[in-house]
Amino acid sequence: MSAKITLLFSLAFVLLFCKANAANITKLLNQYPDFSSFNDYLTRTGLATDISSRQTITVLVVDNGNISPLSGKSDAAIKKILSVHVILDYYDVKKLENLPNKTAILTTLYQSSGQATGQEGFLNVTDVSSGSVAIGSAEKGESLGANLVKSIASQPYNISLLQISTLIIPLGIDNTTSKNSTSPSPSPRPASSPKNSPSPKKSPPSDSPSPSKSPGSPPVPSDAPAADSPAHDSPNEGTTLQLSPFVMFIIVSSAVWLISTI
Repeated sequence: MSAKITLLFSLAFVLLFCKANAANITKLLNQYPDFSSFNDYLTRTGLATDISSRQTITVLVVDNGNISPLSGKSDAAIKKILSVHVILDYYDVKKLENLPNKTAILTTLYQSSGQATGQEGFLNVTDVSSGSVAIGSAEKGESLGANLVKSIASQPYNISLLQISTLIIPLGIDNTTSKNSTSPSPSPRPASSPKNSPSPKKSPPSDSPSPSKSPGSPPVPSDAPAADSPAHDSPNEGTTLQLSPFVMFIIVSSAVWLISTI
């Protein structure tokens, strides 16, 4: 009987430990009014629940003054975009500023959703200079358009909130921006008929602009970077630090149970 009671207490403690280490992203961001819009979007799309259910996470947050690119987009598109801002590991400012080889490819929550194509679900993080970290989509041809600003809050090695300068929106992720062009092609100008032409028959057909000479840029073939899988770059340091208390507790609990059964 005593062995069963000991085992029940051990299981209850494990459950409480897991619950205590699941950070509530909504409550954390509620303490910072500058990120209220970002917080509202997380709640509206259901991402807040997904984030709070994980043990080790880093969220790249954007303040109210730089959240406007999400305005007018559907909840489904917003969820995809914000999922790119959730890294599946623990990173603080110091860790990002001391990356091996000054760069890393990090896995995001969007990659785990199964909806990502190419490398949309990965982020390229690069230490471009002393104290300056640039972040962007790992998709081929994308630029590192966001910069690390500062740490907002952290609970090592459970959750880290880092402010970045602007949203990271991979081209095509919301099905409204095309990967083949970044701006609409200008409409071809109508051909002007020569005023001194005696008759329409003498108008040279070669003077009218051919569609093949329109100033629009030719479509760029899509790249499928299957060979560039960054799985080997995904760090697991935060996860290892987080799980070690579990290992120690299971060992101690097992020892207590064995002693009680003797």
